Amino acid sequence: MSRAARLGLVAGAAALAGLALAMVLGGAAFPRIIPGLPTADAFVRWALPVSRLVMDVAGALTVGLLMAAAAFFPSDKGMLGATAQGYVKAASWSAVVWAAGAAATLLFGAADTFPDPLPVVVQDYLTSYASQTPQGIGLTLVVLFALAIALFSRGAITVGAAGGLLVLAIATMLPPSLTGHAASSPNHDMAISGLAAHVVGIALWVGGLAVLSFHALRKGPQLEIAADRFSRMALWAYILVGLSGLFSVLARLAAVDDLWTSSYGMLIVAKIAAFVLLGYAGWWHRRSTLAQLGKGSQQAFVRLAVGEVVLMAATMGLAVVLSRTPPPVVDLPADRAFELLGFLMPPEISAANLASLWRFDLFTASIAALLGGLYAAGVVRLVRRGDAWPWGRTISWFVGVAILVVATQSGLARYAMVMFSAHMVEHMTLTMVVPIFLVLGAPMTLALRALKPAAKRGDRGPREWLTVILNSGFVKVISHPAIATAIFVASTYALYFTPLFQSAMEEHLGHIVMTVHFLASGCLFFWVIIGVDPAPHRLPYVGRLLTLFVTMPFHAFFGIALMMFGSVIAQDWYEQLGRTWGGTLLEDQNNGGAIAWGFGEIPTLIVLIALAYQWYHDEERKARRSDRRAEKGDVELAAYNAYLARLNKADKGE
Repeated sequence: MSRAARLGLVAGAAALAGLALAMVLGGAAFPRIIPGLPTADAFVRWALPVSRLVMDVAGALTVGLLMAAAAFFPSDKGMLGATAQGYVKAASWSAVVWAAGAAATLLFGAADTFPDPLPVVVQDYLTSYASQTPQGIGLTLVVLFALAIALFSRGAITVGAAGGLLVLAIATMLPPSLTGHAASSPNHDMAISGLAAHVVGIALWVGGLAVLSFHALRKGPQLEIAADRFSRMALWAYILVGLSGLFSVLARLAAVDDLWTSSYGMLIVAKIAAFVLLGYAGWWHRRSTLAQLGKGSQQAFVRLAVGEVVLMAATMGLAVVLSRTPPPVVDLPADRAFELLGFLMPPEISAANLASLWRFDLFTASIAALLGGLYAAGVVRLVRRGDAWPWGRTISWFVGVAILVVATQSGLARYAMVMFSAHMVEHMTLTMVVPIFLVLGAPMTLALRALKPAAKRGDRGPREWLTVILNSGFVKVISHPAIATAIFVASTYALYFTPLFQSAMEEHLGHIVMTVHFLASGCLFFWVIIGVDPAPHRLPYVGRLLTLFVTMPFHAFFGIALMMFGSVIAQDWYEQLGRTWGGTLLEDQNNGGAIAWGFGEIPTLIVLIALAYQWYHDEERKARRSDRRAEKGDVELAAYNAYLARLNKADKGE
């Protein structure tokens, strides 16, 4: 048996041992049986976490294999090398195991929910569980997407294909995590966002290290390059796992003593201890073993990496049990609005309440921090290098980030959950104000100037990936002025005049999707109109003005349509909240329509000013180029005339 195979067996045994120990110590192995209440038998009680463990490990391994192929090993002009192609094909097999683990989890999850014999569950309950419950739908998506990854990985030979499959694999990790205890947590917004980030960080970290350890045991080529690239990525993954884990704990535990007075808290303490040990191992990697690897010595690196993989496997077993362990009971207000929102119904809306009732939203706060931090890092790198970067672009970018924070964290975000009119203010701000300032900040131009080219010609680093994405067929299609305008306009009508808005308001994931769509559609449209960054399609300034003037009336028509609409949009959602102050639901909806109708004037004015400024300076640049050409032409004409004069003198014998 090879050393790599032995590593797999040891890691699998460690994962099962960690799961079993956590089941016993946490009480899940021997739950209290309540007489008269149907309970799943012991086989299902153990088979469910084991199948979930197989699903999680196979998913992380698939992510790691695709990440290794797309990022760890050098490519040649977009084509995968032999080693990378081998790992992509290996990902197809791990994805099959991933799908099988998800299917088993689906079956045993149904058996746990409907504690009947397995044949009865398969015949009577499995279909409804898979199609009607959030947990079942999430697992069904994993099965489908994992099988798609397995299929497409067989023929992937380009870095772009491996990168696309990696994005799909990361997305496939999320559905089961978003439908567990996090969704029922008192602060479910923070719990869901924190858990989603936690899962992504763990998949990148654990999967990447597992593949790197396997590669080292096989004595594969380019280990030093792969280890260096993984080390830089692992640091950010470790930070992501730590911060997201912290927010997840804050969302679930009401008091510090829950850490040692509850089974859930003690499992968290064990997980924290493993996290600290893994952090120390990673620090030692960067401090010592990478240097030894650079000198040609692999043994120390292999020993430490293998130890990390075994500890990570045991931690994943513990994490599976943690996901099935109920958090400590928290005394919550007996209030329907609190159950739906995660906070009590705010008092009547006023300017003072809008300014004072701030509410932390982890997802949008993370986006704002990421946007601000990356942009600042790019500017600092340019300044240190001695290059200039316009202060106007920097100011514009951070104004956009600041408005994003206000729109999603202040009292406006709180009232946007309970009032359609406040939601419309938030929507219009995210779609028509924030993107203007972000686009004028020219982030892609800054990134292309700040990022260093790949060390090896033909390979793909962050700068090359960005260039490929900007020049991809997908970006060329969606950035076409007609397509970008259609997305900007039509999506608004599709959201509010279909059941989509009702569904989005009922789930935190729906809020995330709406926020991302508002920002993305706005940035795409204004990139076409006033974008500074390079774009596949460049309209003349007259065309940009026409596009702007044709588009904005559609938003006015949308507002008028809302004011004329005779029924309440998402009526079930707003009625469940039981708001007792303010106007009726229909009156509030009419106010929202009036806001949508009149809101476009301010963004239009800002865009017109930006367009006039850009047009003026473009004409100035053209005039200067024309003058330089004219001066060059005059010099060349004078030199030619002097040449002719000399020839004429020579002919006359002067």
